[in-house]
Amino acid sequence: EKNKTGLIVGLLVGIGALACGLGVIWFMYWRKRVGGHKEAIDIALEDEFEKGTGPKRFTYRELSRATNNFAEAGKLGEGGFGGVYRGLLSDQNTEIAVKRVSRGSKQGKKEYISEVRIISRLRHRNLVHLIGWCHEQRQLILHKIALGLASAVLYLHEEWEQCIVHRDIKSSNVVLDSNFNAKLGDFGLARLVDHELGSQTTVLAGTMGYLAPECVTTGKASKESDVYSFGVVALEVACGRKPVEPRQEPSKVRLVEWVWDLYGKGQLLEAADGRLSKEFDERQMECLMIVGLWCCHPDFTNRPSIRQVINVLNFEAPLPSLPSKLPVPMYYAPPINILKFTYTSSGVTESDKFYGTQNSGSSGSTYSSLSSAASTKALLNSQKADV
Repeated sequence: EKNKTGLIVGLLVGIGALACGLGVIWFMYWRKRVGGHKEAIDIALEDEFEKGTGPKRFTYRELSRATNNFAEAGKLGEGGFGGVYRGLLSDQNTEIAVKRVSRGSKQGKKEYISEVRIISRLRHRNLVHLIGWCHEQRQLILHKIALGLASAVLYLHEEWEQCIVHRDIKSSNVVLDSNFNAKLGDFGLARLVDHELGSQTTVLAGTMGYLAPECVTTGKASKESDVYSFGVVALEVACGRKPVEPRQEPSKVRLVEWVWDLYGKGQLLEAADGRLSKEFDERQMECLMIVGLWCCHPDFTNRPSIRQVINVLNFEAPLPSLPSKLPVPMYYAPPINILKFTYTSSGVTESDKFYGTQNSGSSGSTYSSLSSAASTKALLNSQKADV
């Protein structure tokens, strides 16, 4: 029996290892193939135009700036392969029309190269003159993800028959489909609240790093605390960092404080994820991070509604003007007993979620959102922030 058991275990382990190995090989092949396709297009076009003074290669950032981030107001029309947008090359003072091939377009590599080659050779006063081309896939998908997540929160807060306070919005509860559309999940802590009765719950719950400061001191979750959590996620995806990183230098331990400090110094884009190598639309990135900070305002009365967030992310409303320094509000609330929470020298060990109850019989006390007792200490020292 022992020999049979050992044989079965050995077979299962061997099969599992083989499957993992095949998976890694397939992934590497897929990446190489995708990279090869892009390189083939670039080489083909560059070879075509390297002689003479033909069309130049533009960066995505240049075309995005010229078309005001491909604004719908400047859209001239929609073709079978994508939209056409009015633009202005400010350095040349030249008005242009930019054809943007959509992700879902059926135009293949050969058709794309063929179109550029043909148009570049044509010269006639009544034909469009091709002045340049761009082949990049570095659009700021992070902005799209944040907008999709905001749309999900809007449905929960305002568009369903009852207000739903999620109470645990964090990056690990957001999944992406093949088109990078965000899907919010894990409703284990969610609560239903009638729209007319407000949106607060009285039991503290959530994940360290994503909790609004008033939740820690009052034990109440609300639409505003959901917006705070959304803001942390927005900053997290824009900066490529966890909400709390204890091993960083002191000024960079807490993501919100670090980004706000850079905002006050006029150096906000320095917080952008370094892995993007600055290949992103600056206007979109700035918008995403400022909206993230706005949502993370320590005073919940100064946070936007999720509908306001969507309007700004869609560039349908101006960016907010925030204080140059992170405000420190004061809250008046009864003490909170934190349950299911243990400490070691390295931080939280039992769970990254926690629950608490209010001591209704205790007298009220005044707390600072950044200097309360054990609960806030745990918040600042937590190392378990999901990405």
